[in-house]
Amino acid sequence: MVYLLIIVILFAAELFYFRIANHYIIVDRPNERSSHTQVTLRGGGIIYWVAALLYVLLNPSEAAVWFFTGITIIAGISLWNDIKGLSQNIRLIIPLLAMTCVFYMTDIFGGYPWWAIVIGYILFTGIMNAYNFMDGINGMTGLYTLAVLLPMIYVNIYIQPFTDNDFLLFPLLASLVFLFFNFRKRAKCFAGDVGSVGIAFWIVILLLLLIIKTQNLVWIGFLLVYGVDTVCTILHRIYLKQNIMEAHRLHFYQILANEQKTGHRTVSLSYFMAQLLCSTLIIALYPIVGWWIFLILAVTLVGIYGMKFRLMKTV
Repeated sequence: MVYLLIIVILFAAELFYFRIANHYIIVDRPNERSSHTQVTLRGGGIIYWVAALLYVLLNPSEAAVWFFTGITIIAGISLWNDIKGLSQNIRLIIPLLAMTCVFYMTDIFGGYPWWAIVIGYILFTGIMNAYNFMDGINGMTGLYTLAVLLPMIYVNIYIQPFTDNDFLLFPLLASLVFLFFNFRKRAKCFAGDVGSVGIAFWIVILLLLLIIKTQNLVWIGFLLVYGVDTVCTILHRIYLKQNIMEAHRLHFYQILANEQKTGHRTVSLSYFMAQLLCSTLIIALYPIVGWWIFLILAVTLVGIYGMKFRLMKTV
C-alpha cells in the first residue's frame, strides 16, 4: 500500500511539474545535434529528486540527510542548467561537491588512502557525466536505470545485503512513472540534466555501497554497456580531434537512432536488454570464472561498438 501511494504521489508531482514547465517554457528545442524533432518539455526527471525527498521523509537518518543534501545540490544546479544554462566550470565543480556528501555518507574519509579517494572522485563523477551523455533518446535513461536497479535488488536480497530495499525501490518506482511519460513515440517530457544526473548520482551511491560492502569492484559491470559506449566514443572523438565536452552525435545509440533511423524505443530496449544480460552473467559466472567474465563481456561490447563505423559508412 505504501508503494502504491508513492506511485500516486510521483504521478501527481510529474503532472504538477508539467504545468510549471509549460508556464515557464522549460522545453527542449531540436537542433542539429538532437535526436528528436519535436519541441518537448524538459526536466521531467525531477521526479527522481521527488522520490529522494519521499525516501528521506519515510527513512530519516544521518546518512539519508547526506544523501538528500548531495542530490539536492546536483539536481538543483542541473535544473538551473536545463533552464538557463551554466558555465562549464560550475558544471565540473558541483559534482565534486555532491560526491563529497556521498563520501561523508559512506565514511570514505579516513577509511581509505587519499589516492583512492581521488580516483573515486574521478570515477564516480565520470559515471554521472556518462549517464548524462547517454540521455538522448526516448526511454534510454528510464530503461537503463531499470537494468541497473533490478540486478542490484537481486544482489541485495539473495547475495549480499548492502542497503535497505527502499533505497533501491524508490528510484525504481520513479523510473516506472517517468517511463510512462517518456517511453513513447512522441515523449511527453525528457529527463533533462536534472533527471539524468540526478538518477546517476543515486546509482553512484548504490554502486559505492555495494563495492564497500563486498570489497569487490566487479559490480562496476552493472554499468558496462554505458561505460563501453562512453569510453569508445571519447576515444573516437579524440582521434577526430574534437572537443569532447561539446555536444555531438557519435555515440553508437545516436548512429542507430539518427543515421540508421532505428526507432528510439527499439534502441533503448536494446541497451536495456544488453545491460540486463551483462549484469545477469556477472552475477551468475563471476563466482566461477572471476574477472574473466567482465573481460569477455567488455571485449564483446567493444566488438559490437565497432559495428558503428560500418554503419556510418552506409549512410
